[in-house]
Amino acid sequence: MKVYNTLTRKKEELVPIREGEISMYVCGPTVYNFFHIGNARPLVVFDTMRKYLEYRGYKVKYVQNFTDVDDKIINRAKEEGITAPEVSEKYIKEYFNDTAALNVRKADVHPKVSEHIPEIIAFVQSLIDKGYAYEADGDVYFSTRKFPEYGKLSGQNIDDLEAGARIAIGEVKEDPLDFALWKARKEESEIAWESPWGMGRPGWHIECSTMAKKHLGDTIDLHAGGQDLQFPHHENEIAQSECCNGVPFAHYWMHNAYITMDRTKMSKSKGNFFTVRDIRKNYSGEEIRFFLLSGQYRSPIDFSEDLMKQARASLERMKNCKENLKFLAEQGAEGDMTEEEKAALAGYDTYRQKFIKVMDDDLNTADGISAVFELITAINTAVKGGATKAFALASEKTLMEFCDILGLLQQEEEAGIDPEIQALVDERQEARKAKNFARADEIRDMLKAQGITLKDTPQGVQIIKE
Repeated sequence: MKVYNTLTRKKEELVPIREGEISMYVCGPTVYNFFHIGNARPLVVFDTMRKYLEYRGYKVKYVQNFTDVDDKIINRAKEEGITAPEVSEKYIKEYFNDTAALNVRKADVHPKVSEHIPEIIAFVQSLIDKGYAYEADGDVYFSTRKFPEYGKLSGQNIDDLEAGARIAIGEVKEDPLDFALWKARKEESEIAWESPWGMGRPGWHIECSTMAKKHLGDTIDLHAGGQDLQFPHHENEIAQSECCNGVPFAHYWMHNAYITMDRTKMSKSKGNFFTVRDIRKNYSGEEIRFFLLSGQYRSPIDFSEDLMKQARASLERMKNCKENLKFLAEQGAEGDMTEEEKAALAGYDTYRQKFIKVMDDDLNTADGISAVFELITAINTAVKGGATKAFALASEKTLMEFCDILGLLQQEEEAGIDPEIQALVDERQEARKAKNFARADEIRDMLKAQGITLKDTPQGVQIIKE
C-alpha cells in the first residue's frame, strides 16, 4: 500500500516499524459541543484506513484521544452552570452516539488528557531539563528556535513565521514563536493541577505527544488528522516529541482535506457548519458516511443537499442488492451451485483486485466505491433469473467483504414484516390465484403508497421496503 506522506509530500510505500503491525494515532475532538460534518471526515476516513489495513493482514493499534481540558470547555462550563469535567463527559457520550451512527468503530484506546496529567508533567520537565523549554511566572514554553527542523511538516519557513508572530497580552514568553506547554491557572474556579510550576493545566499540543508516547511508544507508524491540524498542532507535536525522545515521532503523516460549504471551509468560528446530529434528523448515519467516502480523502468535498440525496440513492442501490441476496438465500434453489454460478463467482475476483488496487493507492475510497458498484451490477445480472441458495450466500459474502471495509450496510433493517402488511401481501396472493387482478393491483398500490414494493419472482413474493 502507498500513502501520501505529508512529511515528504509524496506517495510512499507503507512500511511498518514492526512487521505485520501498524501503530496509528488520530487526533480526536475537543469535547465541548456536538461535532460538525467537517470534524466527521477524519473520523470516517481513518476508521476506514484502519479497517482496510486489518483486511490487508495488519494488526493495528488505533489510538484516538479526547481533549477534555481546554479553554472552550471551561467557557462552556460557565455557560451551562456545570463543571468542566461534566461538560466533557456529556459530549464524550454524545460523540459515541454520533460515531456509532456513522459506523465508526471505537479506538483500541481513547485516552483523555485529564487522565494523563502526571505523564504530561514528566514530559514537560524532560524538555526543561534538556534545555528545550523554560518556565516563566508559572507558564512553561517550548523554545521553538532550538528545534532546527521546525516547519518540516507544514512547509513553513521560520523567518516568515517570525514576521507574523506576536506576543499576546499576558504572555511572558521569550520569543513570539514559542508555544505553551503548561499554563498557569488564572482564576480559582479554573480546573487545574499541582505541578512543579504551580497550579495549572497542559497546553494543547503537549497532550497528544504525551498520550501517543504512552500508548504507542516514542516513534509511531502513522499519525493522522484533518489538514487544519498540520500547523501549528502537528508541527508542534513533532518539535516537542523529537526533542524529548531523540527519535523521529511518526514515519507517515496523513491529512484529509476540508469539507466546504459554497467552496468555503466549514468551521465553527465562521458559523457555516452543520453538526452530524443536525444532519441525522434528515439522513441516516450510513448516508453521511457514504457522502464522506465518496471523494478521495485529500480532495475537498462541498457539502450540499444534492450530494446527500445522491448518497442516499447510491446506498439504496447497495441495500437493494443485499436484500435481494438475502431473499434468495432463503427462497432460492437447494443444492450445489450451477456451472454458470461457479463461473460468475470466480469472476468476482476481478472486482476484488480492482478494489484492492485503488485502496492500495492512497486509500482511494471514491474508486473503491465504484468497484463495489461494478460488483453489484455483476451480481444483479447473475441472479436476475433466480439463484441457488449457495450462490446467493457466496455473493452476499463477497459484497460484504468490501462493505465491511467501507463501513457500509452495517446496520440491519428491523427484522420481520408488520403483521398487517403481511396480511395484505397474503390477500394479494389469494386474489392473484382467484384471477381477481383488480384487487391484487389495488393492494400493490396501497403498499406502494406506504413505501413497500412487491416484486414477484419465481421464488415467491419479495417485499422491499423503500
